[in-house]
Amino acid sequence: LFEGKKNPEDLGADTVDFPKRTTPAKGYELLFQPEVVRIYISLLKESKTPTILEAAAGAVQNLCAGRWTYGRCIRAALRQEKGLSAIADLLTTDSERVVKAASGALRNLAVDLRNKELIGKHAIPNLVKNLPGGQQTPAKNLSEDTVVSILNTINEVIVDNLEAAKKLRETQGIEKLVLINKSGNRSEREVRAAALVLQTVWGYKELRKPLEKEGWKKSDFQVNLSNASRPQGGNSFDDSTL
Repeated sequence: LFEGKKNPEDLGADTVDFPKRTTPAKGYELLFQPEVVRIYISLLKESKTPTILEAAAGAVQNLCAGRWTYGRCIRAALRQEKGLSAIADLLTTDSERVVKAASGALRNLAVDLRNKELIGKHAIPNLVKNLPGGQQTPAKNLSEDTVVSILNTINEVIVDNLEAAKKLRETQGIEKLVLINKSGNRSEREVRAAALVLQTVWGYKELRKPLEKEGWKKSDFQVNLSNASRPQGGNSFDDSTL
């Protein structure tokens, strides 16, 4: 970020100002030049091959991790070139690896406040559909790592985003989260990640009365590790990049 200037991501700016180069990009720098970013976006929109979609979403996820200048530019470029909806659509594919990569990309893209708002409107329903439980047929049987990734993405999107939290409630997300928290057949990592989302939802005072009218109690929004199954392995945290 440039000193003395406000962070454009905090203002929801719709301009993409990639740093001007005085020398040609070389080596790893080629991976995050504007023309290459447009190739990633094109692949996300046009490809039907799961391995290519996974790789393109993974590249976006990695490049959008952290608050570095090119990450900020790429987050804005994805929004401007309608790449957010393409990534949200990947959440409906049958390939779990593509779903996980798309989830990770959306999580890092949501650092941008305008992106967060759009992802909250358009991707929350697809994220919720990938969670275990509910009435869907056939139910998706995703791995612990993928479920945790989706939960962490949902939390990233609804933090400081009341409208996204409302969308989560409207799409039966609360039922699925409470089920993960209390069912007794999910891992500790999944329970912790679901509890974090539930705590974020309960933190919105505007939602408490509507939730209570639907029969939910404060205790439903607190962590319940006593019912968690034994960990299935893996780290106790989610890497922000692939």
